[in-house]
Amino acid sequence: MESEVRDLKLRTGITVPCRVQGDAGARPVLLLHAWGESRGSFDRLLPLLTGYRIYAPDLRGQGEADKPEDGYSLAEQAEDAAAILDALNLPTAFVIGSSSGGYVAQQLAVANAGRVAALVLAGAPLSLQGRPAFADEVDGLTDPLDGGWVRESLTWFPLLHEVPAWFIEDRVRDGLRMPAHAWKAILNGLCEAAPPTESGTIHAPTLILWGAQDNLLTRSDQETLAARIPGAVLKVYPDVAHAVLWECPEQVAEDALAFFRSLG
Repeated sequence: MESEVRDLKLRTGITVPCRVQGDAGARPVLLLHAWGESRGSFDRLLPLLTGYRIYAPDLRGQGEADKPEDGYSLAEQAEDAAAILDALNLPTAFVIGSSSGGYVAQQLAVANAGRVAALVLAGAPLSLQGRPAFADEVDGLTDPLDGGWVRESLTWFPLLHEVPAWFIEDRVRDGLRMPAHAWKAILNGLCEAAPPTESGTIHAPTLILWGAQDNLLTRSDQETLAARIPGAVLKVYPDVAHAVLWECPEQVAEDALAFFRSLG
């Protein structure tokens, strides 16, 4: 399977790397990773998304993307995603968003309605307004980051399924690549924004994947999210926690591919 990493110069003023994988003529799928991660968080999902052309960028402030001092509001994060589609010459794409990447995906679908052919939200919030319990810890971060702190931060979201050690180590490296200002600014941008489904309507066909043991997102919020998106389908994984993508990439791939194929 063809695979390469391209550096994309975005009209929003930054450069981001993007893994491109799959047959050039296949339908495009854009993957948006969670806060504190990188395109590497999709490494276990990528081989399973057969039959599609996959685009997995590092997002502003994270991974190997540029890390400017500003530009981290939710609207700006979503505009980066639209600019990634522009840089790839993609008028539309299917979009899979993991955790807060699913929040960015919702904002993308609201602000650039014609660009999102369909949406898969994996452990994505209805709202991030208000401060999560760990926000004070993040506010106290200084450079250089402590590796022990980054490793400990991964336990904010307990895992019920075994996740390969190499994958966990990659996520620790992701966290250490981020300067303190990016950790803070991305989280603040997410928490200060109006929830996308309150600021507009998502018209794209949407599949919501949620783990019933999620310690961050409630079932009622997920049901509200589904109700706000016309025709959206909520699929619940009974024995999975918040990190749906980490715990069951095979199930995410199976459900996402079935959903995309159902749309013709």
